[in-house]
Amino acid sequence: MPIPGNFLSSTTERVDPNTSGWTAKLNTTLSLGTGGRNGDGCLKLTSIASGEMQARTVASYPVLPWTEYEAFADASGATVPERIGIRWLTAANAEISIVWSVTTASASATWHRIAVAAEAPANAAYAQVIVSSITPAGPGVINYFENVYLGLPIRTVGNLLAFNTETMERDLTDWLNENNCTITRTVPPVQWAVDYYLGGGQTLAMSVTANGDAWTRTTDWPAATPGVEYQGYCYLNPPTSGSTTWVELRFHNAAGTQLQATRSILTAPGTGYYRQKVSAKAPAGTASCMLAAGITGGTAAQVLRVDGAVILPVPVFHDGSVLPYADSSFEQGIAGWVTASGVAAVTRSTPWGLQAWDGSYSGTITSATATTSVIRSAKFPLPAGSGGQTFRVETIGQTTAGGWTLTRSVRWYNAANTDLGATSSTAATAPTPNWWQLGNSFTAPATATQAAVEYTLTATAINSVYRIDQISLWQDQPQTETDVDDTNARITITFRDLFTDYTISVWRVLLDGSRTPVRGADGLIENQVITSDTLVIEDYEAPLGVEVYYVAETRDDLGAVAETRRTDSVTLDPGDVQYAWLKDPGNPQRNIKLMVAKGPDWQRPISQSEFRVRGRRNSVILSDVRGGLEGDLAVYTQSDDDRAALHWILDSGNVLLWQAAPGMGVADMYANVGQATETRGGGVAQDPWRTWTLPLKEADMPAAVGIAGSAGRTWQDVLTENETWQDVRDRYATWEDVFFNRPIGG
Repeated sequence: MPIPGNFLSSTTERVDPNTSGWTAKLNTTLSLGTGGRNGDGCLKLTSIASGEMQARTVASYPVLPWTEYEAFADASGATVPERIGIRWLTAANAEISIVWSVTTASASATWHRIAVAAEAPANAAYAQVIVSSITPAGPGVINYFENVYLGLPIRTVGNLLAFNTETMERDLTDWLNENNCTITRTVPPVQWAVDYYLGGGQTLAMSVTANGDAWTRTTDWPAATPGVEYQGYCYLNPPTSGSTTWVELRFHNAAGTQLQATRSILTAPGTGYYRQKVSAKAPAGTASCMLAAGITGGTAAQVLRVDGAVILPVPVFHDGSVLPYADSSFEQGIAGWVTASGVAAVTRSTPWGLQAWDGSYSGTITSATATTSVIRSAKFPLPAGSGGQTFRVETIGQTTAGGWTLTRSVRWYNAANTDLGATSSTAATAPTPNWWQLGNSFTAPATATQAAVEYTLTATAINSVYRIDQISLWQDQPQTETDVDDTNARITITFRDLFTDYTISVWRVLLDGSRTPVRGADGLIENQVITSDTLVIEDYEAPLGVEVYYVAETRDDLGAVAETRRTDSVTLDPGDVQYAWLKDPGNPQRNIKLMVAKGPDWQRPISQSEFRVRGRRNSVILSDVRGGLEGDLAVYTQSDDDRAALHWILDSGNVLLWQAAPGMGVADMYANVGQATETRGGGVAQDPWRTWTLPLKEADMPAAVGIAGSAGRTWQDVLTENETWQDVRDRYATWEDVFFNRPIGG
C-alpha cells in the first residue's frame, strides 16, 4: 500500500518491480533484493571497496524553502549500520547540502526504521533521498532498504505537540533535560510495523546522571482549555523490565505556574517499546500543557528512550459518556474504583499488554473466596435535566479464571450527595471465554444529578478473576436517526452504539427496493472499518421529492453479519421546480442551486465504422455500444455571488451531480461539464443576470471519492504547524488547500 503523501513513485518507494527509481552515488552497485516488507522487492546495496556507500533517488522532487520535510525508510544490514539523508538541490540541480539522520546505533539484519527531517534551505528548489551504509571494511558488504518516504512530515492528527516534539526527527530543541539527566538522540534498530509512519527513527535517549529520580520534559507548551479532558502518551523503552518509568501530563497557568501533574506508570513486560497513556481534566486557570517522561529510582548511566509524544483530547468510547477516560480504561491505575463490600480486590492488570480491550491495561477483579463482593466506580455528574431520563451502561468484560455471577447496576445520587439507591439488572452468569460487550439501560430517579457504575459479583470458585475495560455511561438516544435539511438538499443519518473495529456498509433504498451505496469520508461506505461508536453521514446525493430510507449492515472481524438496521423513510422537498441543483459529490460545500433556462436536447453518440461495398446498395456498419446522454444545460445566475459559486464548482473539473425536481422529464445524472459559456442578457451593463451554457456528458457515479468535509485534519493541526496567520497565508493559496494540507508548490 503506498505511503500517503509520498512524493516518491510507488516503484521508488517499494522497489517493486525494479530499482529504476534509484541510482548509485558512492562505492556501491545496486540490484533488486527480495524479502521486503512493503512488497517483496527491496534495494540491495553491495559495496565495491572499503568506505561509505550511498545510493540516491534518480528523480529530484520540488520543495519550498523554509518548509519542513521528512524522509524515512526501513533498513536491514547485518554488518554495518545505516543512515538516511535529504539532499537539497538548487533550481539548476546543484547540490546545496545534505542533512543526515543519526546513524543507527548498531548493525541489524532485522528490518528497522531510519528517519530524518529538516527545513529546506533558502535556495532549495528540489530534494532527493539518500541512503547510506557506514564504512564497510571491504567489498561485498550488503545493506537493504525499502518502504522509502519523502514528503511533508507525517504526524498524529490533532496532536497539540509539534511534529519535532512528537518524533525528534529534526533535533531535541523541543525537549529539556529537566532533572538529573542528559538527553541525546539515538537510532536503535527497532522493527516497527511497516505501515506505522508516526515515528520509529530517531528517539530521545535520557541518561540518568546520578542514582535517583530523573526526567525530561517538552519545551513545547501548547495551549489547553480548562475543563477539557486531555490524553498524553508516548513510547517508553525502559532500561530494565523492573525499572519504574512513567509519563506525566502537566497543566500550567498563564504565568507558567504548574497547576496539576498526573503521572501514569508503565509496568513493562520487558525492555521493548511500550506506549504508555495518561489522562486528566485541565483544572481551572489552565493556559497550557506539556508532557514529561522519566524514571523513579534510576541508576547512574541507565538510559530511558522516548518516542512518539502526543497530547490530544481523550478518545470518546460513547458520545456523552460521563466517565473520564482514566475510570473507563484503567490505563494509569484504577482511578476512582473501590471495593464497596466483600473481599474482591480491583487492580490494574499487569504487565503492559497482558489483558486489555482498549489501550494496554484493564481493570482486574480478583476474589480469593467464593463469596459476593460489590465493586463501584466514583460518582460522576450527569447532564442537566437527567432526572427521569434513560441511561445506558456498557462494559467490555472477560472471565480469565474461575467463574462469576454478575449483577450490573447504576447507583444514583442527588445534588446533596444523598444515595438514591441503585437500579439493577437481573443476576446472570458472566459469559466466557473471550471478551464480551455487556450493556443495560436504566431510568434515573427524578432528582438524580450524579451516578456511579456498580457491579455485584459472586465468585463461583476461589481466586476467580474478571477483567473489565472500556466502561461507559451515557444518556440513551435512538440508535438510528434521520434529519432532513431541505435548504441544502441534504439528509443526515446518525447510527449510534456501533461496535468499533467492525465494518459497516450503508445503502440508500428507494421504495422499489433498489439500493445505492452512500458516500462517506473515504468514498462509498462499503465494508468500511468503524472507528467510533457513532457514525454521522451527510447524504447530499439523495434524490429530490422521492421517499427513501437507509439500511446499515455491520460485520464482525470474521466477516459474519452482526447487525442490520433500517431508518424511517424521509423525503427531500425539491422546492421551486424551475430550479435544479449542481452538486460536487466529494465537495458538498461547492453545491449550488440554479434556475434552469432550458433543459438539454439530448444526444446519444455512437462510434461507428462504415464500409461501402461495391455493387451493394447498403453499407456494412460496425458499431460500438451507444454512449450516454450528451446535451447543453442552460442555467441563470442572478448575482455576482451566484457567478462566483458556479465558477467554484466548475473549477475543479470533477464529475458533478445534476438534480432536478420530479416530473421534469430527467433523472438525476452524474456528468462531466465541458467548455462553459457565460453570456449577458443584452440589457444594461449593471444587470447581474447571466445565462450559462453547460455542455453535459453523462458519467458513472464516482465510487472512490470521499466527502472532503469529513477529513481528519483539524484547526489544531493548522495551529500546531504554523506560528502565525501570515505563515498560513504565505504557505497556502486557498482555504481548501489549508484543509487538505496542500502547500504552494507542494
